[in-house]
Amino acid sequence: MQRDKIIDFADRYLNSKNIKDASQNGLQFEGVPEVKKIAFGVSASLELIKEAAAWRADLIIVHHGLLWGKSQPFRGPLKQKLELLFKSSMSLATWHLPLDKHPVIGNNARLLDILAVKKLKPFGTYDGEIIGLSGVLPKPQSAGKIAKTLSCALWADALCYSFGPASVKTVGVVSGGAQRMFDQAIEAGLDLYVTGEVSEFVQEMARENKINFIAAGHYNTEKTGIWALEKLLRSKFKVETLFIDIPNPV
Repeated sequence: MQRDKIIDFADRYLNSKNIKDASQNGLQFEGVPEVKKIAFGVSASLELIKEAAAWRADLIIVHHGLLWGKSQPFRGPLKQKLELLFKSSMSLATWHLPLDKHPVIGNNARLLDILAVKKLKPFGTYDGEIIGLSGVLPKPQSAGKIAKTLSCALWADALCYSFGPASVKTVGVVSGGAQRMFDQAIEAGLDLYVTGEVSEFVQEMARENKINFIAAGHYNTEKTGIWALEKLLRSKFKVETLFIDIPNPV
């Protein structure tokens, strides 16, 4: 399968050209034009690129790529990554905010799907883009039980502050490092806010505002969109795929 057909399809499906983002989404490094094997992962770490090369991938697709809107010197780990991509003739593509906010395969949509949340609507503004989702649980349950469900589904150890309603009905989700968007969940009157990371101020902010908070890990909350994109591209293009897990509790 031609690499450019895969990239063009993903760009259009994720509407990446119309989403403001610090990440340079789409193809970031051009390798071989024909693709039989695609490696998927969350971040373009040196470890992931090494494992993809060992598996003889033709294309790597990640959520966190190498290019973030500013020039960088090609030295240290970045130089090593580029050298390995050159040597292995692998292409590298990334979709950041487009894969966070997509209403079907996005990180936030998939997280709410794990919880069977219904009546989804846009929630959470970041740099002018609404990237999260909120909704209603069909059956109210405790924040602790929700944290356990997420932990099992994401292979994570979710942190839970249960300072809000004992029976959670409404949930807002913004994956990754969105703890500083917690105030938007409070303003929206939600029972629970779910994100990836936590900061020192969050505990008392949750207690003072009587709202529940779950942090399931930046890495872990952003596996879901990559998993869904892998499934979509494998089915559409009949290519061999592999999700490379580089565990990270943060």
